[in-house]
Parts: sequence; structure tokens; C-alpha cells
Amino acid sequence: MPTWHWRAKPALRGVPHEACRSVHGSVRKKGRLNRWARQTGFRKRKGKVSPFDFLVLMTIGQLGMKHPSLAGMATAMEARISRVALHYRFTAEATAFMFKCLSFVLQQKFSRLGHIDTKLLRPFGRVLIVDSSSWEVNEKLRAALPGSGGGASAAGCKIQAVYDYKRGELQFVEVTPGTHPDNRYTDNLPGMLNKGDLLLFDQGYFKLSMLVAIIAKGAFFLTRFLVRTVVLDPVTQKRIDLHKHLSKMDGNACEMDVLIGGDKMPKVPCRLIALRVSEPVANERRRRLRKEAKKKGRAVSKHHLKMCDWTLLTTNVPQRWLPLEMVRALYTVRWQIELLFKQLKSILRVHQSDTGKENRLRCELYGKLIGAVIIHRIHAAETNRLWNTQRREVSIEKLYKRFQERAFTLMRMLLASVREALAYLRSVVALVIPACLKERQPSRLTTLECLEAQCDPMLEIEESAAEKRAA
Repeated sequence: MPTWHWRAKPALRGVPHEACRSVHGSVRKKGRLNRWARQTGFRKRKGKVSPFDFLVLMTIGQLGMKHPSLAGMATAMEARISRVALHYRFTAEATAFMFKCLSFVLQQKFSRLGHIDTKLLRPFGRVLIVDSSSWEVNEKLRAALPGSGGGASAAGCKIQAVYDYKRGELQFVEVTPGTHPDNRYTDNLPGMLNKGDLLLFDQGYFKLSMLVAIIAKGAFFLTRFLVRTVVLDPVTQKRIDLHKHLSKMDGNACEMDVLIGGDKMPKVPCRLIALRVSEPVANERRRRLRKEAKKKGRAVSKHHLKMCDWTLLTTNVPQRWLPLEMVRALYTVRWQIELLFKQLKSILRVHQSDTGKENRLRCELYGKLIGAVIIHRIHAAETNRLWNTQRREVSIEKLYKRFQERAFTLMRMLLASVREALAYLRSVVALVIPACLKERQPSRLTTLECLEAQCDPMLEIEESAAEKRAA
């Protein structure tokens, strides 16, 4: 099938809609899908539902279903297959086929996608965010996908994801049982980095050996600091009593050059940033610490309770690139992956499958992830272009909802004619993007606007509160 070249409307002219043209880069050539289906054993003979039909149902079809069910899926296929016959299509071979499609979509790189241009991010080749999201699944799956049990379900599922914030590239690393801890993937993270990249992650991935590996690659990190980690003076190599040191500090923000680690652990040179939090925030942290410790039958250390007065961050990014007052603002970029997980659950509803069949669960999940990759590629192309030319942003939540509203129409068009469906998709993007723009609110800056203005509103609020208390 020939590649379509679509001329953008004047209002949207700029970056070509490469993301739209590649939405079904794997399905425009149905022969490729048929070959994968034969390789995985999914297609043994010609049937009423082709591999292409199955893929469209699992991706675009599910986007329009509030509660995916066999009856709903069969109806969406316009009676091409019965619900019973569809039930038997969810096999290990179908899972392998859907995983092959997901892997292909993730591997596609679009040179003309562009990247976010703002001064604070320019020193870095990529800004990668890593995080995970988990949810409970049917307890019948506890053998394949064990959960934490106790008050929670005996079966659980988790996604490990990596997101390139500057380009808007989304990469799902692995789908695992809910019991797999995040630090199980820590050693894999340095291998994903290139020289000059910045990695943002939370405490669940914190490991000193990983920080050493990141520095060795010429890359950078920014993460929350684990308070139990040893802190040393870089000159004297003596241990620093962190709470005692911070209690003598004036103001709400300070930093110091330190070595973290010691004894048999590697010593990592870095900047340690301390940001004082308000009393209500500190008390809430202590409450959560005690609750979690009680749940696990442990006691909370006095040191840990005292350190709740501070938000501690550590990084190897030089101060000339990342001044103290912008450290927290840059770290909040990590919440962009939380917004991604929010859309996966609230719009794509990855957590609402009640099936007790592992292969069906994985087929549904892989299909939804393919849909998420497609939507994020379109979002990235438009946001990057609009931000770099007009300093405007596209709301990912609004874009998901607009696509959800049109999912069944797009699905039926794909089943009838890929050519017409792609033309329809381009027209939809041209129509909905203006309606999905974020409203400008001077009193409430977006993450990108904070980075552009090089200001941290939270730091300013807390400094003002401190001044009022002092007065």
C-alpha cells in the first residue's frame, strides 16, 4: 500500500504528521502481520477474522469500550465472529502475536518528531523518566501474576515504563507480576542511557552502583535521596550528621557537595539538595511512615522521622546547568509519567479487565499499550511543534478523550479501508488539536512554563510562608 502524504491545513502546518502516517505502520502492510501471525502460530488457516482484524479490535476497538467484554468485542466486529469463537482465539499464540506488534511499534523512531526546546533542558540529549504502575487482577491469575496478598488481591500486574520527555517517546519495558520490586530493574537502567542523557527516577530504583554506572557513561541523574544512605564530607571523608547539619541552616533551601555511600559500598560524588517543607506536609509524611511501618511490623527510626522536615534530592548535574532554585522544578517533570499512567487507567482502563485467563489479559493489555503509544506519538508531534513555535501545549487527557469518542468510527473505517481510515485520522487530528490546547493560567504555570521561566512556584510559596511566620 502506498505511503500517504497529507498536506496540513495552514493552522497546523509545520511538522508533518509523521506520527499519523505511522499510526498503523505495522498494519498498512497486512502481509507483514500475516507473516508474524504464521511465525507465532496465531494463524494456521484463513478464517473470518484476520490478524489485521484482531489487532484493530485489540487496539482501537478497546479504546472505545468502557468495559471490554467478549460480547462487546464480538458486536464491535459486526458479527464476524461469535463471542465463543473469540474466547478461543485468546491463546498463547495470540499473546505472542500481540507482543510482536507491540515490540514493533515501540521500535519505530521518527526523525521528524522533533523535541521540546527550553533552556533548562538543552544541555541534555534526552530526559528519560522511569517509573512503574501496578494494579490488582483476577485472583485466578495468582499463579502467573502473583500479587502481594494480605488485604490486597492475591494476583497483580505491573508495568515498567520509560518515557523520553523531550521527544515524547514512550517505551514500555516490561509487563510483570505485581510482586516484582522496582529495584529489580535498576541495573538495566544505565544500559538505556547515552552520553549526555538525564535520568529521573524515584527512590524505588535508588542504588549506589547504578549511580556510579550512570556517571561512568557520562550521563546524569536526578532522584530523591534515601535518608538511610551514608553521607560523607568529600574532603575529610568523615560522616556527616545530616539532620544536625540541616538544623543549623537558614532559609528553606540549601545544597552541599558530598560523597554518598561508604564502608563496602561505592562512594558517589554528587550534589545533595535539601528543601524545607511546611509543618503540615512534614506531619503527614510522619503519619504515613508510621502507618507503613505498622503494616510491616517495623519501627520507624528517629532519624527518619526528623528528616521528614526536608525534601532531599541528589544529582550529578553541575550547578551551572541546574541552579539550586530549579532542582525541584526539574524533578517535577517526573510526574509526566504519572499522567501517562493516569490515562492508561482512567481512559484505556488497563486495570479493569476481570478475565481469569492470562492470555486474554495479556492480549488486551498489549493492545491498549499499542493504542497508548499511538496517541502519545500524535501528542508529542503536536505538543513539540506548538511549544517550539507558539509556546502552547496539548492536554494529553483531552486528546485521549477525543480519540476515545471516535474510536469505533476509526475502527470500522480501518476494517473497511486503511486508506480512508488514515485520511479520517489526519482530519480528526486537525479538528481536535485546537480544542485540546491547555488554557494559559498566569497564576498556575504548567511544568514546561516553569522550566521556561526558570522558576519554582512551590519554593516561592514556602519562602513567603516562612517570612510570614518570622514576622
